[in-house]
Amino acid sequence: MKAAIVEKPGVLTVKDIPVPEVGAYDALCVLLYGATCTGTDQHLIAGRFPWSVRYPTILGHESVGRVVEVGAKVRYFEVGALITRVGAPPAGGYSVNWGGFAEYGIAKDHRVMREDGVDRTAWNGYRVNQVLPPDSDPAAATMVITWRETLSYLTRMGVGEAARLLVVGSGGNGLAFAAHAVNAGAEQVVVLGNAGREPAARAVGATGYVDYRADDVVAQLEGLCPDGFDFIIDAVGQAASADAVLPHLRRGGTLGVYGVDEYAAVHVHPLRARGTFTFYNGGYDEAETHTRVTALVQAGKLDAGVWLDLAHPFALEDIHAAV
Repeated sequence: MKAAIVEKPGVLTVKDIPVPEVGAYDALCVLLYGATCTGTDQHLIAGRFPWSVRYPTILGHESVGRVVEVGAKVRYFEVGALITRVGAPPAGGYSVNWGGFAEYGIAKDHRVMREDGVDRTAWNGYRVNQVLPPDSDPAAATMVITWRETLSYLTRMGVGEAARLLVVGSGGNGLAFAAHAVNAGAEQVVVLGNAGREPAARAVGATGYVDYRADDVVAQLEGLCPDGFDFIIDAVGQAASADAVLPHLRRGGTLGVYGVDEYAAVHVHPLRARGTFTFYNGGYDEAETHTRVTALVQAGKLDAGVWLDLAHPFALEDIHAAV
């Protein structure tokens, strides 16, 4: 089968690797669609991922697959089911991060593994393999991964009804945070991003938008929320991006850095704040929001068409053009 492999930083190829073998707790899936992710795929290709990587490695963590075969102990997956975060396992000397850009991948029935007393370390990472509603559009469902991550982060951070939120970044994650905040009943959702992304931000319900290149960014943000935002989420993660907006956080507010662009170099000068504030560092648990995200999709409150050009997918062989 074919898979997209980063041979070394700067070198992306499509090569043949072995089709995965099916273990007792495994479901073999044909991979249907995968979305590219700037926070992982682009950084892995460029050799700038903030955590250790063993090259060569198989890309892809936003893929959706359909089950074609199940192992002897599988009970919660069935042939024909759509599964999230499916990926090829390590094979032929290739590591995985997380192996979703391949023709076939493996999902593990983590629920059965847990019930059977298998050590948690063997199944915990596969809790992201969740079943989608049968009528899901598999191309659109690639967004479920981003939506789950960001909804978990935002919920744990405490953003909810009547909150005032500033989102730094207008990429896929930034738009997701804005959409979730709107769906949670936030009073004010302002996005600081690229001017060309304003229509997308407005489409997900953002109440305000500021071009980060504008000469009067500070004045615009001050005008939109003079008392300061209750929450600020930096969805970019450049070295100084969170620090630049810290003065717009209200006293007692919460700041979180979600983006990983310059993860190891991020700095915040607390004396720039209006007063005491909380730095959120509680992460997220993607699996915990699966049911909520699929319900929001079915209710029409999350539309993948705002994020993705669903009419023009790329073939695996054309992944260079896609990324």
